[in-house]
Amino acid sequence: MSQVSVDAIIPQSGSTITIGGSGDTVNLGSGASASGFTSGIVGVSTFTSSGTWTKATREAALGVTIKRVIVEVQGAGGGGKRKDTDPWGSCGGSGAYAKKLIDVSSISSATVTVGAAGPRGASNNASGGAGGASSWADGTNTVTANGGAGGADSASSGPTASGGDINIGGGASIVGQSNHGYDSFLGLGGRHLGYEATAIAPTGYGGSGGGSRASASNTDGGAGIVIVTEIAG
Repeated sequence: MSQVSVDAIIPQSGSTITIGGSGDTVNLGSGASASGFTSGIVGVSTFTSSGTWTKATREAALGVTIKRVIVEVQGAGGGGKRKDTDPWGSCGGSGAYAKKLIDVSSISSATVTVGAAGPRGASNNASGGAGGASSWADGTNTVTANGGAGGADSASSGPTASGGDINIGGGASIVGQSNHGYDSFLGLGGRHLGYEATAIAPTGYGGSGGGSRASASNTDGGAGIVIVTEIAG
């Protein structure tokens, strides 16, 4: 069997080296490492509070070169209203959602903002607060998912998302009793269960807050989240 012993193989031009041809199989020797050949999904960074995604830090942790990321951005849900007269306390709106594939070959870091949950109305006849917007911004790409409106006496329009390959708007606030608030892409909405009933809180991320009658308990909306799936190769 022929054998070539070298310390490095460097392309004569460009940055591509071809080993083998179509249909060939390249075998590693016993005990050899495949370091440097990793490709595909290698890690996930989940942000439940605002921060910075830094490529070099993640590459050091994972031992790979990150070429692309899939960014998922979920806005927060609005809080539920509290009221003891018609229309009874309303559910808030759900947050919007966006998803984008980004080439980070020339991007070193990104600012990640995670929307805060919309607070519930704290007293009788108090409307819920709006949920915060979540976003990814790397200097080239900005992906934003706005938060849902707080529960009030009139319905709101649903929030929008922008900058993604996929942009999905959130749900409007819902007026009246015994209503299920809107779900978000990454969470379930809260619910107003009617007279003297404690509202059901949202689950997951970005769902609407449940409304209630004044003597019962309304709920906050669901907080936002940003998920960064890291891809090597």
